[in-house]
Order: sequence, then structure tokens, then C-alpha cells
Amino acid sequence: MQNSLHPLLARLALVSLLTPIPAFADGTNEWEIGVVLDAAHTSKELELGARSKDLELGHSDLVIRGHLGPAFTAEYSLSAHTDEGKLEHHTENLWIQTRTLPAGLQAKLGRFSSQIGYLNEQHPHADDFAERPLLYRGFLGGHWYDDGLRLNWTAPTPFYLRFGVEAFSGKQLIEEPETKKSPGAQTFSMKTGGDLNASNSWQFGLSYLNNRRQAEAHHHGEDEEEHDHAHGAEFSGKHMWMTDLVYKWAPNGDSKNQQVRLIWEHARVSGIHPESGSLRHSGTSLAAVYRFHPSWEVGARTDWLKVNKPEFHEDEGEYEFAPGRLRENALMIAYKPNHMQTYRLQWSRQTATGGEEPVFASPVKNSIQFQVVIGFGAHGAHSY
Repeated sequence: MQNSLHPLLARLALVSLLTPIPAFADGTNEWEIGVVLDAAHTSKELELGARSKDLELGHSDLVIRGHLGPAFTAEYSLSAHTDEGKLEHHTENLWIQTRTLPAGLQAKLGRFSSQIGYLNEQHPHADDFAERPLLYRGFLGGHWYDDGLRLNWTAPTPFYLRFGVEAFSGKQLIEEPETKKSPGAQTFSMKTGGDLNASNSWQFGLSYLNNRRQAEAHHHGEDEEEHDHAHGAEFSGKHMWMTDLVYKWAPNGDSKNQQVRLIWEHARVSGIHPESGSLRHSGTSLAAVYRFHPSWEVGARTDWLKVNKPEFHEDEGEYEFAPGRLRENALMIAYKPNHMQTYRLQWSRQTATGGEEPVFASPVKNSIQFQVVIGFGAHGAHSY
């Protein structure tokens, strides 16, 4: 591992010592600062994984958020992680959001995470597992944020019902496309949910992504450097539908001591390539997490990913589509002494199948990950 990780940890630790002091607090414009450090030791790198082998810095960030008068909220976040010892950092959030629009409307402008699916809008270090589900890692680069505009409408119903539209540049999703259009990506989403009774609640989501940036196809026979990490969508298409269903149980709604969380997500991608015909990508994830003690959780997750990767054969002058199938199972146990600290041990097993030239290199892979997440200063509320 290179030495770049240690200076970064030192700088973030220094910032964290200052975070209890708010940037501004004049009664109307209240600002707060927070730092989250995410580090993990991985025994073996996973296909499409976000974490390299050995000790690496995961999705860590410095967040500044607050109010711009009574009408707007703003946020800036600087995120950093390491990839094979090399430090990578970027501005993940830089946005303003309305607070006082009438009729249940809310608008957001700038750089922010898309609200497509269930997990994408939340920070990866708040997830229940050390790696995101395969469908996120394959179709959205793990965590899709972009430059754009969002408009949401929350209906005046006795249950939760929200509709949203987003328009993005699409550059964070498809960095080097064959076709460039503006806006490069558009999403439409719906969320609904409510309480069944005092102990049971649910939420259902339906999302659609219209990707107007066509990814470049792989040219068979070229010498390419292998990258196991997903930066942007590894497998893309013009259209993606996502559905998610979440169920939660806690005795009388008190989740401090006991809680069960069940999360199901499914994605289907079409329009892989002009010559792909009816071929599709698809992915499914099913997770269950049980909090059996105020400080302890256990969880299990199973993922399926089916893809058809376009490859151009120069000798034959035509495209072929290599099938790839990847299955991943994960078990984890997490110790959370408080809401700002998580110590997680996770075991993952991947199995892959394909044709003569498989999309995924390793047919069987086992990996052990030990993850530590520590927050300092202000800590934003988690979504449902």
C-alpha cells in the first residue's frame, strides 16, 4: 500500500477535532460540520467491488450543511477513498434545496445523489453491508451522484406518497460515451408507504432511468488494463426500471432494542446496444437484518446479476454479446456502541458463470472484510 492513506487519515482526524464547533449559528442560518471515516481490511477483492485487498479507506467524507435563510438548505461534501493505495477524492454534494415551496413541492439544484432505487441516495457508509448490492455496483457504479435538477411533489394523502423527476448531465454515469446528449440522464420515481400498525411499516418504490449517453463497447483483442472497481456504470443501457420494497418491524415502533429490516430490490436494463436486440441486463437483491440488542445486528444478503456485455470483433466486423452471471451471498455481524460507530465483520462468497470468454474472471471467490465506520461532529438523519 502506498503512503498516501496515512496523511489523509491524519488530516481528516484533525478536522474531526474541530467539528463540535458550528460554522455559523445566528438563530436563522445554522450550519454544522461532520466527518465520517470508513476503513476496511479485505482479504480478497470482489468482482465489481468498491474495496481493494488489504487495508483501504472506504467512502469517507467531510460534510458542511445548513440553511440559507428561511427559504433554502445547502450542503457541501468532500468524499475520499483509496483504490489499491492511491487516494481518490471528489466533490460529491454541492447543492441548494428549497424549504418553502407551496403545495408539497420541493426543488434541488447542483450536484447530488439520484433518488433512484432505495439505497442510492444514502451514503454508502450508512449501509448495512460492507459492499453495495451487485445491481448498484454494476448498473450505477455503486453510488450515482451527478450534476442536475430535481423536482419532487409530496401528495396530501394520509399515507406517504411522493413523485419525483430529475435531469442530470449523465457524465458520472457514463464518462466516455459514443453519443453525447444533454441532459444525459433523466429519472422518474415514486415512493409510497405507511404504517400497518404500531410495530410494522413498509415502503414501496418504482424508478425509471432514461440514459441518453450510449457507452462505448469493448473492442475484442485490445490490450486493456483490468479494473475490478466500478467507476460509473459497468453495464449500461438506454432504459432501466427499478423496484424496491422495504418492510420494518419493531415492538411498538421502538427500534432501539429490537428491529427487523427486509429489503428487496430489482433492476432491469434494456437498450444495451443498437445491435443487442431483445437482450437485457438484470439484477436482484434480497437482504434481511436483525437488531437483537441495542448494540448488535446480524444480517444476510443474496444478489443475482445477469449481463450481456457488447464486444466488437474487428476481424469479423460485428458485435457479439458475452453473457455473464454473477451470484453473491453475504453474512455480517455488526457492533454499534452508538449511532456514530460501527464495527462490522462480513463474509462474502461469489460464484460466476459465462461463455468461452466469461465477463467475470473468477468462478468462485470468498472474501472476509472487517469494516470500521466512525463519525465525528454533526450527523445527518437516516432515511426510512
